Amino acid sequence: MSKLTLRTEGDRYVVVTRRFAAPPEAVYRAHIEPQLVQKWMLGPEGWTMPVCINEARPGGKIRYEWSNGKGGGFHLTGEFLELEPYSRIVHVERMHMPDPTPDNHIETRFDADGTGTLMTMRMTLPNAEVREAMLATGMERGMEASYARLEQLMARV
Repeated sequence: MSKLTLRTEGDRYVVVTRRFAAPPEAVYRAHIEPQLVQKWMLGPEGWTMPVCINEARPGGKIRYEWSNGKGGGFHLTGEFLELEPYSRIVHVERMHMPDPTPDNHIETRFDADGTGTLMTMRMTLPNAEVREAMLATGMERGMEASYARLEQLMARV
């Protein structure tokens, strides 16, 4: 399957796509079930997610805490807005590094693609400055590592 692609649109949007060799149901579940999220959404090697709260329902809370094992880390908070089982998740998230970033509105779609899934994530940031600051964190590298881990997880299921 193809690797992650990341592109920008206008001055507020980031669009990430990736194909997975697993059905939409499995990829969707891996995004909402805490015990699965903790196995793959870790970013670069050496990071862990000791706290994963994922209340997958409209209004449900999200809290992920990452640790690099060397005393460093950060966390994310958010809320689910909409869930369409196996096809779409809409949520808001903010990173705390340590101060919270402005809200990032995210829509993630899971579309059947042959025997696999095409995942498309569209992030809407408040303005160009916030988007550029987010991209400058190296998020693409962390996303690539996380989604490669998810691909391996899906192969074992």
